[in-house]
Amino acid sequence: MSRRISPVIPGFGLTLGYTLVYLSLLVLIPLGAMFVHAAQLSWEQIWAIVSAPRVVAALKLSFSTALYAAILNGLIGTLLAWVLVRYNFPGRKLIDAMIDLPFALPTAVAGIALTALYAPAGLVGQIAAWLGFKIAYTPLGITLALTFVTLPFVVRTIQPVLADIPREVEEAAACLGAKPFQVFRHILVPALLPAWLTGFALAFARGVGEYGSVIFIAGNMPMKTEILPLLIMVKLDQYDYHGATTIGVLMLVVSFILLLLINLLQRRIERP
Repeated sequence: MSRRISPVIPGFGLTLGYTLVYLSLLVLIPLGAMFVHAAQLSWEQIWAIVSAPRVVAALKLSFSTALYAAILNGLIGTLLAWVLVRYNFPGRKLIDAMIDLPFALPTAVAGIALTALYAPAGLVGQIAAWLGFKIAYTPLGITLALTFVTLPFVVRTIQPVLADIPREVEEAAACLGAKPFQVFRHILVPALLPAWLTGFALAFARGVGEYGSVIFIAGNMPMKTEILPLLIMVKLDQYDYHGATTIGVLMLVVSFILLLLINLLQRRIERP
């Protein structure tokens, strides 16, 4: 008669209870309170807040720059992950460690550093001004700040998946006559695409709610370079709590819908 081995972690009921309690305290109750506070307004009042030109402009700016940064990191992050996994070169470990720097660096410090670099009087900003365009205090500067902050999400998501793909599979395909693009299209893309979508979703979600690294380089000009998180802070400073919570609910709903669509696409791709 085989002896039953007790699990290291307590049973399903206890662990599920702890999970639901922590999830409720940290996520569900705060978000629910935000919805309850916003529900005190009538539909006409809610529509008047979310349809205000300043809110609409901030909404477009926040989600568009987060999308551009996620796409840019999808390309750069994939290339970085490829280089770090497939090549050995001096300084590889240093570069690999620097990928996680945005996680450890305070976002406000990153924003100040990027502003000093890309401002019209900065090193790169002077070159941009000489070429006839601005980086700081424009949507381009916001996109660059979000790209810096969200880069690790894509790299760290793709890197282990790429490391698990045997080189022999690519070599076998090449021996059978497959061209490099065919190897990339039929072997690497199907294996990397689910992880790529996960990294893209994480980068996009982080970019939408990013505040510290953006406020310095954005310039915070209403209708031009004002992001939604900053607009929420403005509402709170004006003691407009209903307006702040309504904008927060708007961000939450739009973010949830977009992330849900990305997850559905990811599941559809993962199906055999």
